[in-house]
Amino acid sequence: MIDPRILRDEPDRVRAAQAKRGLSDGVVDRALAADAARRQAISTFEAKRGEQKALGAKIPKAQGEEKQELLEQTKALAAEVKDAEAARVAAEEEWAAALADIPNLAADEAPAGGEDDFVVLEHIGEPRDFAAEGFEPRDHVELGRILGAIDLDRGAKVSGSRFYFLTGIGAQLELALVNMAMDQARNAGFTQVIAPALVRPRAMEGTGFLGQAADDVYRIEGEDLYLVGTSEVPMAAFHSDEILDASSLPLRYASFSPCFRKEAGSHGKDTKGIIRVHWFDKVEMFVYSTLEDSYEEHQRLLGWEKEFLDKLELAYRVIDVAAGDLGLSAIRKFDCEAWIPTQGKYRELTSTSNCTEFQARNLDIRGRFPDGGGAGGTTTRPVATLNGTLTAITRAIVAILETHQQADGSVRVPTALRPYLGGLEVIEPVHPVS
Repeated sequence: MIDPRILRDEPDRVRAAQAKRGLSDGVVDRALAADAARRQAISTFEAKRGEQKALGAKIPKAQGEEKQELLEQTKALAAEVKDAEAARVAAEEEWAAALADIPNLAADEAPAGGEDDFVVLEHIGEPRDFAAEGFEPRDHVELGRILGAIDLDRGAKVSGSRFYFLTGIGAQLELALVNMAMDQARNAGFTQVIAPALVRPRAMEGTGFLGQAADDVYRIEGEDLYLVGTSEVPMAAFHSDEILDASSLPLRYASFSPCFRKEAGSHGKDTKGIIRVHWFDKVEMFVYSTLEDSYEEHQRLLGWEKEFLDKLELAYRVIDVAAGDLGLSAIRKFDCEAWIPTQGKYRELTSTSNCTEFQARNLDIRGRFPDGGGAGGTTTRPVATLNGTLTAITRAIVAILETHQQADGSVRVPTALRPYLGGLEVIEPVHPVS
């Protein structure tokens, strides 16, 4: 959630942030009204409780009719206290619900608008000119068949649409990409993690994935559990309800997990191949930082993503995602989009978001900081959280196969990836080339 003080002290700033995302500012007035009602309900409850305590103190000293009268008053007051407490609880719930409906305040630097209003920050590398090389590029579906790497038909037979098998060199490519990503992260000082793919509702709610993204989440029927769409969720909850030593920050984790998404709203999009699927594996970077350092840390995460894509020798661009296309928790997000030759456009491979204190407030993750008084005192306040994809396997495989294919259907292995494939330089066809 956002800092309630900002809502109370700078409501126009929150209204402007809503407008930047293309959202109604009605929730701001609703939240302010709920806050006023909550405060009044708390005041009423505390006043009634005060009356009850004062009355209770008189009873032991009273005698006869006076005592009986006080007991009657106590009985009536007890009912009033009960009603005031119920009103307080209801007001607290309404306040919390209204506050939860307000996304994090988009950064001033984030472009305004929706999905198509991103700003291109830079291009890295040049897309291959296959016409100049004298052949038409094959798409990753055909290459996957030729190389014995991807089996879509059996994926659909076993699990339905948007599922697949990675076979042979396809499976080897996944393991190679995971190991190369984990090695890079470890060398950069990240702690490696294998994270659970099932989490309780609080983890989903705390990271903002039961808000605007709820339709894309798989819930386990009969269980109080959800399948994660990214290991950002378990890693954000990893330190929930903890107070971290500020001197230990930043805490950097590189987490591997399977990811599951319904792909709600994507009907008819990317139905062919493994670009948009219901399950994929991913290595995700997750960082706990101070708010002050989070902005530079965000740039570092982007740098690590670019380093990985450079190792794959891909042509890609970096975009500054518009406010209306940010997740609930993020103030700013950068996407790295690789050129996919057969589609003739850039497609997202990685992204990195700065969520500032939003998720930490939801999950009660604080840091213990010096209070600045000079006497060794300390204070606690929420930390900042950031996330960044190091590699989403299926899309990375698509980009590698299509970018580095050769006329005979073989695929050149990027130099940095070769040690993770036993020194393999070229992936040769195992099935007839059409």
